[in-house]
Amino acid sequence: MSRALIIVDVQNDFCEGGSLAVAGGAELAGAISEYVDAHHGQFDHILATQDWHVDPGGHFSDDPDFVDSWPRHCVAGTRGAELHPDLDPEYIQAYFRKGQFTAAYSGFEGLLAPDDAVPTGDRKPGAMPLSVDAAGAADVAGSFSSSDSAPGEDAIGLDDWLQSHDVEDLVVVGIATDHCVKATALDGVQAGYSVTVLRDLTVGIAEDLEDSFAEMELGGVDIA
Repeated sequence: MSRALIIVDVQNDFCEGGSLAVAGGAELAGAISEYVDAHHGQFDHILATQDWHVDPGGHFSDDPDFVDSWPRHCVAGTRGAELHPDLDPEYIQAYFRKGQFTAAYSGFEGLLAPDDAVPTGDRKPGAMPLSVDAAGAADVAGSFSSSDSAPGEDAIGLDDWLQSHDVEDLVVVGIATDHCVKATALDGVQAGYSVTVLRDLTVGIAEDLEDSFAEMELGGVDIA
């Protein structure tokens, strides 16, 4: 049995200054780094998820309702999709990218990023976004082609990866409490894992997050 920490979507576009910023996101990036630095020995694996949109259809809107549609964010290959520079990637073992061609909230919808496409730790705040077209972004995303919305046969999902590494216990942190953190945690329970969300290492869109925490608890997630 092994234990994994999943860091959900601590990306530039979800932090202050990003296109879909969540209040406290930048501070959270630093807090998670401090937590990982102090507690990495308690985990067998540390993973991160990223929104990585190529052409997610109605998930993007010029007139978003902030329920099913949102402003453009975390476009594959751009600075907005990168991890926030205050999130230290030193101990992160693997990255799972989700939402290339559809809306995706749960990390369990993500696919393992290729080794040569993961963050290097050399990101600099204020760097210009990488200019890519849809085909180029799809190439970076790995396991997808610009002409096919289905994953390649060799695509590795989060659940497959966790099972292959004998993971049974998950601890989830990140952004946003009431969306991608909640979806990842609940999907983890449904997939048979023991899941804990660290309340103080998440930030959410709603001012009152108690309903989200209650929903997670009702779904079998431990809140610590």
